[in-house]
Amino acid sequence: QVQLVESGGGLVQAGGSLRLSCAASGRTYSPYVMGWFRQAPGKEREFVAAINWRSNTYYADSVKGRFTISRDNAKNTEYLEMKSLKPEDTAIYYCAADFLRDTITYSLTDFDSWGQGTQVTVSS
Repeated sequence: QVQLVESGGGLVQAGGSLRLSCAASGRTYSPYVMGWFRQAPGKEREFVAAINWRSNTYYADSVKGRFTISRDNAKNTEYLEMKSLKPEDTAIYYCAADFLRDTITYSLTDFDSWGQGTQVTVSS
């Protein structure tokens, strides 16, 4: 059974930085695509960033230039480096993985495995 475990969330002031990590286990091979989504109170879960096994990346416009996604295939781990954080970045951040398709995507439904989420709070 696949398990994704996020870590690194917390409280930070506007303009600050945080680094999220997500470790995948339960499969003998790395996910083709790993991604990050977030969900703010009262809003739908939205795409943040994705990376495939070749380290091609894709970002939501709202985070381009501020967030960087990366992965370590040997450790089955992905990271999200978040800089210049804004109060509107406050949300629960979810790690996602696609073990079936080698196509980088921003669609929530294309990911077959999800973490439990980690809270990121940015104070003004």
